[in-house]
Amino acid sequence: MSAPRTMLDKLWASHEVLRREDGVSLLWVDRHFVHEGSHHAFAKLAERGLPVAEPGLTFAVADHYAPTRDRTRIADPKIARMIETLRNNASHHNLRIFDLSDPSQGIVHVIGPELGLTLPGLLINCGDSHTSTHGAFGALAFGIGATEVAHVLATQTVWQRKPKAMRINVEGRLGFGVTAKDIALNWIGQLGSGGAQGHAIEYGGQTIRDLSMEGRMTLCNLSIEGGARFGMVAPDEVTLAYLKGREYAPSGADLKSAQKAWRGLITDEGAVFDREVTLSATDIAPTVTWGTSPEQALPITASIPSPDPTDPAKSNSVREALDYMALRPGQPLDGIPVDQVFIGSCTNGRIEDLREAALVLSGRRARVPGLVAPGSARVKAQAEAEGLDRIFQDAGLEWAASGCSMCVGMNGDVVAEGKRCASSTNRNFRGRQGRGARTHLMSPAMVAAAAVTGTITDVRPLLQGRAA
Repeated sequence: MSAPRTMLDKLWASHEVLRREDGVSLLWVDRHFVHEGSHHAFAKLAERGLPVAEPGLTFAVADHYAPTRDRTRIADPKIARMIETLRNNASHHNLRIFDLSDPSQGIVHVIGPELGLTLPGLLINCGDSHTSTHGAFGALAFGIGATEVAHVLATQTVWQRKPKAMRINVEGRLGFGVTAKDIALNWIGQLGSGGAQGHAIEYGGQTIRDLSMEGRMTLCNLSIEGGARFGMVAPDEVTLAYLKGREYAPSGADLKSAQKAWRGLITDEGAVFDREVTLSATDIAPTVTWGTSPEQALPITASIPSPDPTDPAKSNSVREALDYMALRPGQPLDGIPVDQVFIGSCTNGRIEDLREAALVLSGRRARVPGLVAPGSARVKAQAEAEGLDRIFQDAGLEWAASGCSMCVGMNGDVVAEGKRCASSTNRNFRGRQGRGARTHLMSPAMVAAAAVTGTITDVRPLLQGRAA
């Protein structure tokens, strides 16, 4: 009998074409997403006169540079050129492109799942680190660099060393007002930005099984910020229900056959992980970052830490973060003033995220300006059908079109230098949202609470009597 296998073992073995003497595997790629930043890889193909090996498995998406306002006339020539280059490459290689006017356009890590392009058991690549999002479906999904993108385009394969297996179990029931974003920031805050370095994370436990697919995607999305190569959740009935009827998902007899295979992807009883961590859901509170790394995160009830003199390297990092963020040790997180807010991104731009934010904002006015950019055109349409857009606009926030927007600031949506932003995004690095911008990561509901109060604040009192 064969030894018990983890989900990672099963997925890796099913895609391994060959293994070199140094242990690096050549893996077959089932889905390859390309966006505006993939132009370097297409240029490499052009230099060699090579076609895209599998055009039917390659999908082009305009998202990072996608304008969130007027899309008929892009004022910035650099942005216009990036999008036009993607169009030309897609046309030349006969790729399906989700362009700005496409009703299915959106952030690649949002539209892949909502269209059913993302399925359990697949290997999915994209030249974007947050490709790990798709692992929420029990897929092997990870970001790759420009050279690797070119290799996938030319061969539909990728060279990769198998990471170690890590399992993070979360047990118990999440408290009132606590979300998947808080789970992620909590474990990253505890283990550090290198806490999962060299590992692929499988999330397990009752708390994870109780999460919606949107919540699981948020969790897998943020795995990268804890140093993991990617994150995964085993397929279950929640997964199957989400995928049923999706445009690119199997149907009829094919669906029944696929579901049987998907259910077999779970980790075998007795399989051994290289590392296991167990967290209690009841210990997790709404969490906020205070520094310039996702690991610099604390519960909203905490205060800004002091540099630890016994750890010089970490002490310097804390001191530099405090200086950049214009904060002082001992200052309570609750009550720190913000200048603006942003709700959106591949981390928290789905319909569930917008509903959570709208629940807080309904009937209230924002004290600071803010932007809400849905993760896809379909999410935008659904939000408008539910009246969420009116709630945001009545509160004084701007309702925009879909795209990466202020998460990375490539499309012109940026936070001004020295300004502080409460953001539902994934990275609070220096300059991530604009040169000199100060970013605090939190859940969409917490961002909405910051909008209402003008400060970083505990959302739970604002949700009393409003729970959906």
